[in-house]
Amino acid sequence: MTTRLSIFPLAGALLFPRMHLPLHIFEPRYRALVSDAMARDRRIGMIQPRGASERDQSPPLFDLGCVGRIVEVEALDDGRFDIVLEGQALFHVARELEVTTAFRQVEADLLPLKDEPEILSIAHRAALETESRRFADAQGYAVDWDSVGRLDDEALVNGISQIAPFDSAAKQALLEATDLAERAELIVQLMQFFGRHDGEDRVTLQ
Repeated sequence: MTTRLSIFPLAGALLFPRMHLPLHIFEPRYRALVSDAMARDRRIGMIQPRGASERDQSPPLFDLGCVGRIVEVEALDDGRFDIVLEGQALFHVARELEVTTAFRQVEADLLPLKDEPEILSIAHRAALETESRRFADAQGYAVDWDSVGRLDDEALVNGISQIAPFDSAAKQALLEATDLAERAELIVQLMQFFGRHDGEDRVTLQ
């Protein structure tokens, strides 16, 4: 299915179907984006810029992103917004459109969403939880492991992918993984790599 999407290019920000992403919207062009989305279908395409500098107003984009629907919005007094997006479907960028809006728009092909969340094998789940505990301890993160243990496989894997402190290329690799098992394996590899370096290093995939 091909559709027109207004996009929010944001490095390091991943969204997956059936997951939530809170965002603080302060730039004028993205405040306009949220206002426009609220007046239409409440949808925003989250996608990462590819190797762009902060000064680049129209950086090249990765090919794959995720459509999010605004499910919570708080309009602040100064024009900013706090919103929560709920992921609906992954999309491939077909082409970028020439527009007069302050925000960018693309023609996108929506990917079909599986009716039921994917599940991991017992071995994959155990390996992911074990490595996550090691990584969290090494980084000094406080984690409610009882709550983590109650998450279903999809929520665990995709939730880690969204919040893990990896760079944009590594996060994009997680988004582009062909299935949940491949994504879980990649998370483990990234945590092992990152855990062997001090806090000033970042995981980078070429």
